[in-house]
Amino acid sequence: MLKQIGSVFSFLTIIPTSNSDLNSIAKNMYLFPIVGIVIGLVIGSLGYGLSLYLEPLVVSLVVVASLAVITGIHHTDGLADFADGLMTKGTKEKKRKAMKDLSVGSAGIFSIVLYAIGVIIALSLSSGMELFKIILLSEIMAKFSMVLMAGLGNSASIGSNSPFMDSMKDKKRLLVAGIITIIPFIILGEMNGFIVFASGIVLTMFLVGLSTKSFGGITGDVMGASNELTRLSSLLIFVSL
Repeated sequence: MLKQIGSVFSFLTIIPTSNSDLNSIAKNMYLFPIVGIVIGLVIGSLGYGLSLYLEPLVVSLVVVASLAVITGIHHTDGLADFADGLMTKGTKEKKRKAMKDLSVGSAGIFSIVLYAIGVIIALSLSSGMELFKIILLSEIMAKFSMVLMAGLGNSASIGSNSPFMDSMKDKKRLLVAGIITIIPFIILGEMNGFIVFASGIVLTMFLVGLSTKSFGGITGDVMGASNELTRLSSLLIFVSL
């Protein structure tokens, strides 16, 4: 089990722990929420400790920077590509081509800026143990959203995302991922946690429908965007309740 967790951990972060190939990582996609737990514990603990001594805005900036570093901005890049694809006019093929373009368009830049501002504001509205809790649970939900998306959607085209989509069609794996996700929400989330959990599922389903209509299915960039958007929405809901 440790080897399987290590493979998905190395895939979702910049920390090298395993040399597993893409197919092996895809088979273990249901373990993504465990990586969310680890990242959430590390970044949440950092945020909690800093919030005892620094101003909220400074803490939120450090937390966002730390998240970017540990994840390698991999999924943030997916959010930018997703936005560029959505804003491109034309056929599904043309939209998918815009997502693959190495250069970031104006829609992508705007989405990243808006996303960063939203996360910074949300984090600055909390402190102490409450900050630790919302970082942890939001990160777990972000990772589960990718798993759920792979389970619900279909691949837009054959590519690196295809093994993940095929793997998560196994409902037992999807169930295990759901159980791993819901346990921390039951322990720490209380009623607000259940609202965030339900909202994350609804958002993921919406993104699946939107991507299917716009691109003909799910791509790796779409799953990356789901991670970022679910994290942002979870944080905003937590601090609004």
